[in-house]
Amino acid sequence: MKLNAMLRLIAGMMLLLSLALTEFVHAHWIWLSVFIAVNLMQSAFTNWCPMITLLKKLGVKE
Repeated sequence: MKLNAMLRLIAGMMLLLSLALTEFVHAHWIWLSVFIAVNLMQSAFTNWCPMITLLKKLGVKE
């Protein structure tokens, strides 16, 4: 799987996990969704994403 596709998959899975935790565990888990959204927005402006850095270190190809 390519880097950008893997990034979108991870972001989507984390968002769904966050929403499930918010619904079934505690309402404060919504802050994980907020963090994911803010991180996606900042990466659009700065062209830097911590998850891409991590995936590259793990050997995922572009």
